Amino acid sequence: MTLDLHGSSAVVTGASSGIGAVVAARLAARGADLVLVARRTDRLEELAARLRAEHGVEADVVPADLRTSDGVTAVVKAARAATKPVGTLVNNAGFGTHGALLEEDPERIEDEVALNVAALTDLTRALLPDLVAHGSGAVVNVASTAAFQPVPRMAVYGATKAYVLSFTEALSVELRGTGVHAITLCPGATRTEFFDVVGTEDAAVGRFQTPEQVADTLFRALDRRRPPATVVSGRANALAGAVVGALPRRVVLAAASRLTAG
Repeated sequence: MTLDLHGSSAVVTGASSGIGAVVAARLAARGADLVLVARRTDRLEELAARLRAEHGVEADVVPADLRTSDGVTAVVKAARAATKPVGTLVNNAGFGTHGALLEEDPERIEDEVALNVAALTDLTRALLPDLVAHGSGAVVNVASTAAFQPVPRMAVYGATKAYVLSFTEALSVELRGTGVHAITLCPGATRTEFFDVVGTEDAAVGRFQTPEQVADTLFRALDRRRPPATVVSGRANALAGAVVGALPRRVVLAAASRLTAG
């Protein structure tokens, strides 16, 4: 099967660069109109113009700070104002911090939880009735391989991604029979601006992938008749995730601590 998205719109957060921009382009190539969300208007406008020209789709730009309720409301309003019904929601926006919790900036932590957890949950809940009414499509929530184990020195980030994993897998069961699928996409280290924001690559584990490789993983899953609830990008990452589940917790914690020590 090849997923055909003609006749629907797709909302993509964190669309200005990296995984979000590549996934948005793939959705446009499948025929979806787009609602592109990020804080950087210039990059969104550039992407929207390119996708309109290349794929003949409509692309609306929504500059929004999803750490705020006003930002979330603006995205929902724009999605419902789109010409075609919402059939896909990609919650890609998020960031990570690195360092001992004792030394972290409390405001930065608050923003991290607000974006990675609250905004993702609120957007999903707000737009889910629209997706179900459409009768087909997907909610794609971008987590991380950090979701599979606690991550010392990235305690908050790892916990937010564990939330995304648990939330989305539960949602995948609740949506059975609706025609809408919930998928957790778990990339490992990826060549995006993520580590620029983190401020170090000390937290990177394993070989880096490109955003295109991560998007390949996602669309292979979306093209299946019954998409899995969780997909991990990269064979080594998938194997590591499976191994983590079989090891004693103390062993996992010790290994994770060594890998993120820098």
